[in-house]
Amino acid sequence: MRLFQVKQVRTGAILWVGEAGSREQALEAMAHEAGYMDFAHVPVDAYGGGVEVEAIFV
Repeated sequence: MRLFQVKQVRTGAILWVGEAGSREQALEAMAHEAGYMDFAHVPVDAYGGGVEVEAIFV
């Protein structure tokens, strides 16, 4: 598991930080923690302009 950060591209707002096995799993984990079934069910308004997923090294 690695540490990932999910950011909204348009605003630079950090939407989620946590451990995941891959970038795709990071998006799914963010969605689950926000109460959605999966990332496909997250409203576009929440990430309008796209999201950027990057691994964080500490």
